[in-house]
Amino acid sequence: MEILKVIGLTKNFGSLQAVGGVSLSVRKNEIRAIIGPNGAGKTTFFNLVSGDLKPDGGEVFFKGQPVHGVPPHQIMRMGMARSFQITHIFPHLSVFENVMVSVLVRQKREHSLFRQATRIPQVGEDTLAALRLIGMDGLSGVKGQALSHGDKKRLELAIILACKPDLLLLDEPTAGMSPEETQMTVDLIKQISSDLGITVVFTEHDMNVVFSIAHTISVLQQGQIIAEGIPEEVRKDRRVIEAYIGEKKE
Repeated sequence: MEILKVIGLTKNFGSLQAVGGVSLSVRKNEIRAIIGPNGAGKTTFFNLVSGDLKPDGGEVFFKGQPVHGVPPHQIMRMGMARSFQITHIFPHLSVFENVMVSVLVRQKREHSLFRQATRIPQVGEDTLAALRLIGMDGLSGVKGQALSHGDKKRLELAIILACKPDLLLLDEPTAGMSPEETQMTVDLIKQISSDLGITVVFTEHDMNVVFSIAHTISVLQQGQIIAEGIPEEVRKDRRVIEAYIGEKKE
């Protein structure tokens, strides 16, 4: 069953074609990696799928519904959530308050004051559940700005998980992390997929991460998919070796 289907997606910035007719399908519960060299169009592709950019052409279907040109907040309410390369958290709010904001938005209580919100049982329970999932419930009172880089990335993941999405778009989820933090994030992505049944589509430069968790890999070069398949197939693909790794296979 397809949860995400993209048909002929294109985006130009002046004379530069950032995404050139990309088509792909992602199955429910799949972990899909989108890889490619710098400037391949990965983040632009994410921006188009999530509604942060309007495509010049093509179609995007999420859970069978067309979402191309739909505002990001509406797509989020349909069950799609994303992270960014640069972490998006509220630095002056506590870890608990950061996640609670997401819970309030999902429950359509955006106008509730924090003091009032904490008195609503479901708000506090859902907030703590998201924090426990990523192992940050012990840091509830810490300000966002005081966290390590890895913990900030994990907090952002808790924020989007609090939206209870069906599909996660993760843009460079392990960027800037230590080896220990990277392994923790890899394990968490696996857990999210297996235990919660959430579909994950992610971009990543660390090939060890990609080949350890991806069910399927799509390779972008100059805004177009040049290869796609299971990790073993992609690893051996001549086009990937030449375009991504920069070596020619003899």
